[in-house]
Amino acid sequence: MNRILVVIKKLLPQRVFRALQPVYHFTLNALAAVVYRHPSRRMIVVGVTGTTGKTTTVFILAHILRSAGMRVGYTSTALLSDGEEDWLNDKKMTMLGRFFTQKMLARMARNHCDVAIVETTSEGIVQYRHRFIDYDVLLFTGLYPEHIESHGGFENYKAAKLRLFTHLQRCARKACCSVPKTIVVNGDDAHAQDFLAPWAQRKITFVREGAERPDFGADSIQYTYRYDGTTPQGVALTFDGVQLQTSLLGTFMANNVAAAASVARALGLSNAQISAGIQRVPDVPGRLERIMAPDGFTVIVDYAFEPVAMARLYETVAALAPQRIIHVLGGTGGGRDRARRPKIGALAGAHATHVIVTNEDPYDEDPRAIMEDVARGVRSAGKTDGADMEIVPDRAAAIRKALSLATAGDVVLITGKGCEQAICGPNGTMTPHDDRTVVKDALGV
Repeated sequence: MNRILVVIKKLLPQRVFRALQPVYHFTLNALAAVVYRHPSRRMIVVGVTGTTGKTTTVFILAHILRSAGMRVGYTSTALLSDGEEDWLNDKKMTMLGRFFTQKMLARMARNHCDVAIVETTSEGIVQYRHRFIDYDVLLFTGLYPEHIESHGGFENYKAAKLRLFTHLQRCARKACCSVPKTIVVNGDDAHAQDFLAPWAQRKITFVREGAERPDFGADSIQYTYRYDGTTPQGVALTFDGVQLQTSLLGTFMANNVAAAASVARALGLSNAQISAGIQRVPDVPGRLERIMAPDGFTVIVDYAFEPVAMARLYETVAALAPQRIIHVLGGTGGGRDRARRPKIGALAGAHATHVIVTNEDPYDEDPRAIMEDVARGVRSAGKTDGADMEIVPDRAAAIRKALSLATAGDVVLITGKGCEQAICGPNGTMTPHDDRTVVKDALGV
């Protein structure tokens, strides 16, 4: 199928090819659903979308449901699961096309999964990958500007997300489950009302105690949560009157936990089941994943690659009271939002003691130009080349350099790729690479 698309792309004028792409994607996804016999109709399907927190929330929710005795499969940026086996997503894509998502759902159905959780992206929605999935519960984690260049602006990006929620009304009712068609929304988000507006049989909001927000109406079930604090041991919060404790790090982790807990309640779990499940959730691969060095410093590997997530990450690291922060970061990938490169560089320059700018996923763009964009932001925050910042193009070498600088009490922060398994270069090349593996090999752990 890919080869056919390449041939068509070469034969047709670009303007014509772009015009035909929606038809191509729609047809391909319709065919995939038919070939695999509409597997999403044989289990409960939860869709998770938003700008940030999707992968972590999918992971937390899966562990809560499994702890309660459910069989769960999922697709996400970091991990894939067919209900029997979990493995790292090495595809460099969250919501895969070319029949892959429907094939995964079919495997989950064949393995008798009760629930399938699908991380549903704006890019996937634009390519109609959601259209032939019959969702039962949709979760909106929150929204802020990201991927705006690929969508042609923030309003288009938001509109793509909303298309998932208007899709819910056309999703098939299922004999296999009694869960009403439900929308779950982060009520603290500025765009909450828009995502509550589409049709649903049941609407749920989760909101942080004490924050001002609009009236969501009497037909919306509302769960409140209180963030009780972050320690080096994890996060504590009170959700719907019940205290939850998790070893996961991050002030914003409370929001992810509340999101997962709200969906779990929508699926019929009790607060006691949610509390028990939360306690068993391990570190999410590549999401604030901690690696302890024998010399007494901490390495944190995280996926954050844009300003809002980066700022939240620094809040979390500050709670650990590090002696110093040594930050290794790249430039968010070639061909993407160029404006944010100096912004994330400036954030690193302002918060880290030492900054190492390196390669990330340049695709077809000049990697040196990307790194210079980031470095410009680092310098604007007062850092100086050769003193407290440097550019090291080889990512593995950059990580090893950071580790060599660290001493007891420091935090080495490595961002931008998380648990991704390759660096994407020109002409579709993918060079095997895992930040975590480089760290563990260098430290001998």
